Amino acid sequence: MLRLPIGAFIRSLRGGGIVSTTPRIALTGTPGTGKSTVSRLLSASRYDVISIEELAAEAGALDEIDKTDNARPVDIELLLKYLEESWKSPPEEPVIIDGHLSHYLPTDAVVVLRCEPEILRTRLEQRNYSETKIIGNVEWEILGGAWNENERNSPWMEFNTTENSVEEVVDDILNWISDGFKPMSPEAVIDWVG
Repeated sequence: MLRLPIGAFIRSLRGGGIVSTTPRIALTGTPGTGKSTVSRLLSASRYDVISIEELAAEAGALDEIDKTDNARPVDIELLLKYLEESWKSPPEEPVIIDGHLSHYLPTDAVVVLRCEPEILRTRLEQRNYSETKIIGNVEWEILGGAWNENERNSPWMEFNTTENSVEEVVDDILNWISDGFKPMSPEAVIDWVG
């Protein structure tokens, strides 16, 4: 199978061509699907990795800890305004933006990690999440999150982390990237309800 060099990527469906700019790739998914673990391995594969929290902090778009779920909300609108200026030029190295809100950012492609809800529940219990937070995240995964309502022109792909090893998932992601983000979207989204 033909693989493109790391610097050659498809920018959009409308452009339809291969451009030699380095991409920004959103790595999103419900908490517990493996984003941070996958990010660490992608970092070892010549990718710069930045968390959405780091970007939000740079932009002054990271709120104080919400006592109901111990999370720091991100002001997406403020972050998008900040990125409008700072992301005018492509990055020097390929960048992965790690975070369950990263699919809202103006990236060149979106990787969505998915996990079977009962396995996800176990992972979140091991993190000592509250029952309320576990239920909310498991329900979010069952519904497929906002990524199943994708209306972007940029490529996006779902990867199932339920039984595949992290190394297998990373290999699949790297193959998708090196193939120029083909296919541009999954033939069928992962559906835990069906």
